[in-house]
Amino acid sequence: MSYDVIIVGGGSAGLMAAIAASESGAKTLLLDKGDRLGRKLGISGGGRCNVTNNKERDELIRHIPGNGRFLYSALSVFGNKDIIAFFERLGIRLKEEDNGRMFPVSDKAKTVVDALVGQVRRQGVAVRVNSPVAEVLYEGGRTVGVKLRSGETIRGESVVIASGGKSVPHTGSTGDGYEWAEKAGHTITELYPTEVPITSNEPFIVSKELQGLSLRNIGLSVWNAKGKRVVTHEGDMLFTHFGISGPAALRCSQFVVKGLKQSGGGNVLLTIDLLPGKSAEEVYRETMSLAMSEARKSIRNVLKSYLPDKLIPVLLSKAGLAESLTADNIPKQPWLELAKLIKAFPIRAYGTLSLSEAFVTGGGVNLKEIDPGTMASKLKEGLYFCGEILDIHGYTGGYNITAAFSTGYAAGSSAAAFAVNAADLR
Repeated sequence: MSYDVIIVGGGSAGLMAAIAASESGAKTLLLDKGDRLGRKLGISGGGRCNVTNNKERDELIRHIPGNGRFLYSALSVFGNKDIIAFFERLGIRLKEEDNGRMFPVSDKAKTVVDALVGQVRRQGVAVRVNSPVAEVLYEGGRTVGVKLRSGETIRGESVVIASGGKSVPHTGSTGDGYEWAEKAGHTITELYPTEVPITSNEPFIVSKELQGLSLRNIGLSVWNAKGKRVVTHEGDMLFTHFGISGPAALRCSQFVVKGLKQSGGGNVLLTIDLLPGKSAEEVYRETMSLAMSEARKSIRNVLKSYLPDKLIPVLLSKAGLAESLTADNIPKQPWLELAKLIKAFPIRAYGTLSLSEAFVTGGGVNLKEIDPGTMASKLKEGLYFCGEILDIHGYTGGYNITAAFSTGYAAGSSAAAFAVNAADLR
């Protein structure tokens, strides 16, 4: 049996590539090594599946710090607005939540997975699960098909590799495609975890005294070795037994990884702004006024209405203030120090959790070797890449899945056009 297009990987990018290829009239085969399609998609967005983000294109690309500009061509053909329209045509009603995040009204990722898989089957795509690929086959510098681990060879005019990265490996993303890409002559840029919890051995982390403390609407900043602010992200965060997690921490994680690499190890300084909307001077005045208004209370009890209770002892200790102090005995300089700490609470990170524990893989197939309009390899005719295997990564919030759908659509439709043209020439 031979096909026009063979797609390896049944995740977000692979499913969309299969739909695009078959829509273009290509005889399409979708292969996946697992027992079902869309496994990673099925757990995305906390099981709710954040299918895209409704921001305008330039703003959307700004939220894809890992080579987002490469996506201009693909997004102009099949962007976030097209993704929204696509799902609505399939009968999946979407709703917009905070920061432009788009979810199915059902709040179930299964709704999205079932819709995509259903469309793949309706369009006549041949689907084979439990079919791990061993290698991509070439003759005369162009693809001719794939060989399965079982030894079976399947012929194909073009091959789309949509096998994912190395994050969340229990869903099947174990990095198989990197080896195939390298065998085709492609360069794999260094892989690293992004959108991943950050690790720290600060005393208050080691003691677990802040474990479980959730902070809302804070500003988290990463600083380089020269004392320059690299990035700030506002949002929520969580103290854990190993460091920090939550949306703000996840977004800062890639900058921690890069900072550690640039400095040759050691640690990277982060600071937490507990009250982003106020200046240090405002914080000083407000907290002092609060203490004066309840002069008989200890400052520990006074500050409970202003700061998270669990964090107060750590802040007071760092500022050199005894918890039992009352307003009559507050020394000015340590109180100024307390205000500064509220605005820039330091935490030194020595790393992040591993790539397998990350939400997204940083690095991948070098984009200099990929055509941005078609996702075609510049090194092998008939070879295409899409999704997380490419050196593209964004923040959580619908950006990575948008990149997957967009590159998947480009790869599938381009692979189909190539295959049909190749067949006509014979």
